[in-house]
Amino acid sequence: MPSRLVLDTGPLITLARIDCLDIVGKLPYEFLCPAEVRRELDEGEAAGHPRVAPGWLAVRSLSSPLPAAAVIALDEGEAAVIQLAVELKAGIAVIDEWKGRRAALAAGLEVTGSLGLLGQAKHRGLIPAIRPLIERAVTEGVRYHRDLVLAVLRAVGE
Repeated sequence: MPSRLVLDTGPLITLARIDCLDIVGKLPYEFLCPAEVRRELDEGEAAGHPRVAPGWLAVRSLSSPLPAAAVIALDEGEAAVIQLAVELKAGIAVIDEWKGRRAALAAGLEVTGSLGLLGQAKHRGLIPAIRPLIERAVTEGVRYHRDLVLAVLRAVGE
């Protein structure tokens, strides 16, 4: 994985729901998000959702406005994640939603999501197992495709 990761709102919320923000923050990467993602998180907090503001997450502004076509096809946060990753040559976008993942791949980026970050945490010995975290995420209302869960569990030896 490249040393810079650009995160979308969804993975940050998922990691917060399962109390894994601190664990992921110990991974040896520079974690960035566009201002649009920070705004989505702040709007969620204003609507009564828990605050998601890990100290390891740096907020960056885009160097140019989002293209209208990108915002039509994706939500603003996802479009901004892809643009920021391309602008910074970060190489990897952390997006859970399939539409955003496909758009990031089409833009030439590597893609991972909340499960990929948890896999990295297990690989580095920061957590003993992923299965209980996936079960907790599902209990919290996060939806993963069954095949994705099976592939991740197989990849980490669970």
